[in-house]
Amino acid sequence: MDKNAAEAAEATTHARLDDGVLELAMSYPRRRNALAPALREAMMAHLEAALGNPEIRAIVLTGEGGHFCAGGDIAGMQGITGMGGRARLHWGHRMIRLLAEGEKPVIAAVEGHAAGAGISVAAACDIVVASRAAVFTCSFNRVGLVPDLGLAWTLQRRMGLGRAKRVMLVGAPMGAEEAASLGLVDQLAEPGQALAAARVLARQIAARAPLSNALAKTLLNRSTGTLAESLAAEADFQGLLYTTEDFQEGRDAFLGKREPRFEGR
Repeated sequence: MDKNAAEAAEATTHARLDDGVLELAMSYPRRRNALAPALREAMMAHLEAALGNPEIRAIVLTGEGGHFCAGGDIAGMQGITGMGGRARLHWGHRMIRLLAEGEKPVIAAVEGHAAGAGISVAAACDIVVASRAAVFTCSFNRVGLVPDLGLAWTLQRRMGLGRAKRVMLVGAPMGAEEAASLGLVDQLAEPGQALAAARVLARQIAARAPLSNALAKTLLNRSTGTLAESLAAEADFQGLLYTTEDFQEGRDAFLGKREPRFEGR
């Protein structure tokens, strides 16, 4: 078995769908879930399918074997050319766009290490739940590279320009408590409980109106423009939602003092 075939047999992403929540687990245990090509391809296939599946209301992304993701597969970068490296990044950008721009809310459940591109993947998710024992490392400058997979955009939006510069330029490991104080982590959990906490949060999201959540995520992603642009998008989205069955259900449930049952229509 050649190297590529061996990697494809070992590196993958496992999927589990339960009650409207899709759990995706990065799995490459020998390399702490490094983003090998086979793992990324499997993840992108699951994400693309999920975005077109109305039964899926939320996504939880985690890693197997006690770690989230050790980053890029450095061992696979031997002999890479300039144009080859550029193509490699464009390929990885597909994955980040699915996480950050896809209409399904994505929650990262982080245990162990999230390093290099692993911190980029976590930061691209909508909500980051981390074990208090988790460690985040922006380690690109340790191997002579620039932070990639969208981290310059996502990290700055999470913690502000000055803090993002400090994290990127120093490159020191951060415990989960520090990452939470900076804005990278949104919710802390006890060691070993990040996935359980993310599941609770995902089910809360899945119980809400999916069309509302989809457009709210899109509205927030567009918030880098002017106030006028944000208000115009808000008016367009709200006008559209007024016509949906979910709004009628939500209004009737509110007036009837009962829990709504949203169908995504």
